[in-house]
Amino acid sequence: MEEMVNRCYVFEPVDLDVKDFASEGLILDIGGGGEGVIGRLKGKEVVAIDLLREELEEAAEGPLKMVMDARDLKFLDNSFTTATAFFSMMYLDEREDQRKVLAEAWRVLKAGGRLHLWDIDLAGRPETEKEMYLVHLRYHIGGEMKETGYGRRWPQEPRGAEDYIRLAEEAGFQHIATERTKHVFYLVFAKPVQGRC
Repeated sequence: MEEMVNRCYVFEPVDLDVKDFASEGLILDIGGGGEGVIGRLKGKEVVAIDLLREELEEAAEGPLKMVMDARDLKFLDNSFTTATAFFSMMYLDEREDQRKVLAEAWRVLKAGGRLHLWDIDLAGRPETEKEMYLVHLRYHIGGEMKETGYGRRWPQEPRGAEDYIRLAEEAGFQHIATERTKHVFYLVFAKPVQGRC
């Protein structure tokens, strides 16, 4: 672990309050393995998907867990009223893969459904020679505090809230809200009731 930290640019720790959100029916949690934060928040309301079985096995009990590629969801159209992506889009190296995930989320959401997305703002890369970055989160859920870290190689192109908003709007979503806490952001999108924009 120490070797990895030495190879990483470590962002200032972030205290993140993961607030409960309204939802009806099941919630699709994209990349819901590992810490399984949305599963901790919403329990049995969650269908957590992840590409890696071991990530799902590590996640807390409660959600229904399924090994699945978010770029090719196996759910029918209009299956969910809510989808989430908690620091999972950062693990997609290619912009085209991000487009596919957002298009699939749009497809499986019902009209009026919401997509909640949390990620790190990499719109401007700090001056560093380190090949990777690490963000340390202290997240709060219902009075409980947990700690985790998310790290990755720097992306080829900047990735910030505006980039995700643009990609989501290309997929047909409407941007509803943005919240920032230091260098992380939380975005809320809606699938328009009248259909694709």
